[in-house]
Amino acid sequence: METIGLVPASRWNNLAKEALYDEAAFDELYDHFFPIIYNVIYVRVKNSAVADDIVGDTFMKMTQSLGSFDPEKASFATWLSRIAMRTLTDYYRWQSHRQNVEWDDVFSPAVEEKDRPEGHLLEKEGRSELLLALDKLSEREQHIIHLKFWGEMSNKEIAETMDMTPSNVGVVLHRAMGQLKKILGERRLL
Repeated sequence: METIGLVPASRWNNLAKEALYDEAAFDELYDHFFPIIYNVIYVRVKNSAVADDIVGDTFMKMTQSLGSFDPEKASFATWLSRIAMRTLTDYYRWQSHRQNVEWDDVFSPAVEEKDRPEGHLLEKEGRSELLLALDKLSEREQHIIHLKFWGEMSNKEIAETMDMTPSNVGVVLHRAMGQLKKILGERRLL
């Protein structure tokens, strides 16, 4: 049984159908999926105002298309992720370049700020190195890493979102992580 977080995918699928007529079901979906979608989008665009717009458009499209959601074709998480990725693609079509920001601006709610100034500086340098290393990967590799770690999606969900097989996602993810380790190792030797 596929799960998203600790909740079975079937629970989210059922809530999606209920959300058509039940505001509480819609609120539960929104409360759970908003931070996941926001994190995936924010780490890609690196700008909170732009991320807010894209995520807002994503949930507006979700609301407008909720009646067409079919759990036989994909889980709700996959369906919503596809909407988010299409909305992000639409954004990139209208933009000629991506914003450059510090990794601290990108976001990481799971990371607590270090109490000591030198600890904070080391953490910031590490994040900057990671951001630079991620930029050396292909768009596809970056996309898979973002969905996996910021979007908290399984390989199966990523595969459905990107029209790949789960095993192919695993291979690409494994190779990308190897490249990141190599790039970060080379940077530390300099």
